[in-house]
Formats: sequence, structure tokens, C-alpha cells
Amino acid sequence: MMYERHHLQQHQQQQQRCRKINNNNLLHQHHNTTTTTTMNMKSFTSNELLLVDHHEADKPFEMVDLDLSGLSLHSLPNPTLNLASISHLDLSNNNLQVIPESLTARLLNLVSFDVHSNQLKTLPNSIGCLSKLKILNVSGNLIVSLPSTIENCRSLEELNANFNQLTRLPDTIGFELTNLKKLSVNSNKLAFLPHSLSHLTALRVLDSHLNCLRSLPDDLENLINLQVLNISQNFQFLQALPYSIGLLISLVELDVSYNKIISLPDSIGCLKNLKKLNVEGNPLTSPPPEVIEQGLDTVRMYLTDKMNGVHKDSHKKRSWVGKLVKYGTFNSRSNKLSREEKEGFIMPEYRSIDGLASPRYMGMFSPRRLFSPRHSYSK
Repeated sequence: MMYERHHLQQHQQQQQRCRKINNNNLLHQHHNTTTTTTMNMKSFTSNELLLVDHHEADKPFEMVDLDLSGLSLHSLPNPTLNLASISHLDLSNNNLQVIPESLTARLLNLVSFDVHSNQLKTLPNSIGCLSKLKILNVSGNLIVSLPSTIENCRSLEELNANFNQLTRLPDTIGFELTNLKKLSVNSNKLAFLPHSLSHLTALRVLDSHLNCLRSLPDDLENLINLQVLNISQNFQFLQALPYSIGLLISLVELDVSYNKIISLPDSIGCLKNLKKLNVEGNPLTSPPPEVIEQGLDTVRMYLTDKMNGVHKDSHKKRSWVGKLVKYGTFNSRSNKLSREEKEGFIMPEYRSIDGLASPRYMGMFSPRRLFSPRHSYSK
């Protein structure tokens, strides 16, 4: 009984704080504290929206986490009030096609903005007004390009734009977003990553798998804090990796699986912090499959030795003069040598591992199978 009475009192207090208005009217809430309140609007109709109004600007106001996700919203009313009290706004899992410019421009204290799983084709240019924004999730939409004004979000630490129609990223995105720690743009149509990405010195995670990447920027070595790099499943498009990929001193995980890579850069042997390397589904000849089968340490040793000139290249033509000198033609050395000594080394038979990306395998990566908005995009 005591619990029910207490719960009833809380409910009555909440009713006093919020006033429900139908027919596209706005719900006003006045604040005079400095705490944070989470507003879950699941019980509201699609025509209702909670807007925060602090009528006395000189008084401290309560920051609000506003959750309008999963309400089947097709549009948002044009706000007429000050939205500066909202710190976290979740509009995910709706049917929104447009985010009003006027709405975004007034979210001056917004820290987290989640609009994943809508029908958005563009983002408002006014997103550049969100100078305090740290997390932006626009995954699972129909966005073809990001506005160049996004580079004004200089506090941004995490950008998720997976499962869109992106064909390119803003050329200058790396010059201004110096605080960005995670960039996830998998499952798009990107052919290239802008060279400015090499300026993202705070970046820790770069995920661009399931795209159409043909190459990577040459100067990746500037990404001194990068720990996870996933460029897998670009299939026939990505055929080579830059030497600079082996200069990523903090790299822990590297996934280049299911591409058309024939040879790994020798510099990968220098990645002392690397704990996980996935190269399956590539027609690799260097390192050969039998080296790869022995694990990461063996691959690292192979590449290091190759970089130091220890390994021979079977495709190189060896000088007959070198053979004569090596096998004693000019120093009267005995001619009773084993076949291994005569040839210098025996090249192993390479077994192609190309073709592992079968149609059945590809079916595992369809958006319908992979798409789980609540879990895939929120983390």
C-alpha cells in the first residue's frame, strides 16, 4: 500500500509538471533546477511533441533527455520555443523524411542526436550550429551525402552513418573534426575516403566495410591513436593496401577480409600492438596460405623478414652471375650440392583462396539480416 501510494504521488506530480495537448499543439515544460530529466514520449500521439521552454533566461534550467523514438512520426512541428534545454534527442525508428532546419538550429546545447532508422535523404545544413554535439547517429537512412557544415561540429566524438547511400564524404571532414574518435560508415557506396581523414589524430575506430573502396589514403600514419581498422568486404574493388597502414603504431585490430588483395605490405610486420588480423577471402600470395595458417606471429615474422630482404621473390629473375658466385664457380668450391642449395630455396605451392565470397555467403550480409537498429546503431 505504501509503495502504491508513493507511486501515485509521483504520478500526480508528473501530471502537474506536464500538460498534454492534442492537435499539433506543443507541450510546455518550465524548469528551474540543474538536474537532468529523461522524457519518454511513447504514450504520446504522433502529433504531439515536448518542447522545453525556460522563460527566465537568467535562471538555471533543467537539461532534458528527450526520447521520441518509435512513434511512427512522419514530420515534426515547426518549433516556436527555445530548445536549448535538450541535451539528448532521440528521433530514431520513425518515418521522418526531413529534419527541419529551424529545429536543428535551436538545439544549441545538444550533446547526442540520434535519427537512425528513418527515411532521411539529407541532413539540415543547420547541423553545423551544434557546436556541443558529441554523438551523431544517422544510420539506416537514405542519405547520399553529408552536409559540409558538419565540420563545424568540432566537439563531435562519434559519427555513425552506416546503411545509407553515401557515395562520398566531405573532402575537408578531417581538417576540423579533430576530436572525432569513432567514424563508422559501413554499408554504403563509398569509392574513396578523403585524404583529410589523415588529420583525425584522435580517431580510434574507423569502420568502412561493405563499401566500394578502391584505395585508401596514402598518409594513414598520422592516425597515431587508431586502434581498430575495418575495411573488409569491399570485394573486387580493393586490390592493394598502402605502405602507411603498417605505420599505425596503435593498431590492435585490422580486418581486410574479402577483398582482392594479392600482397600485404611488408610494413604490417612492424605493427607490434596488433592482436587481430583477418585476411581471409583474399587471393593472397604474400604471405602464402601456409604462413597465414600458422597465425599472426608467423605472418608478422614473414613480413618483417621480407622487408629486411630475407625472403626471396619467386617472380624475380635471379642473376646467373649471382648463382655462379654463390655456388663456387669462381672459388673452386665443391659442386656436390643439394638441390636446395643449387636452387637457393624451394618456393611452396600457392593455393588460391579466392572465391570464398560466394552468393550464399553474401546473403549473410544483406541489410535485412544485418539491420538491427536498436543494437547495431546505438553503440
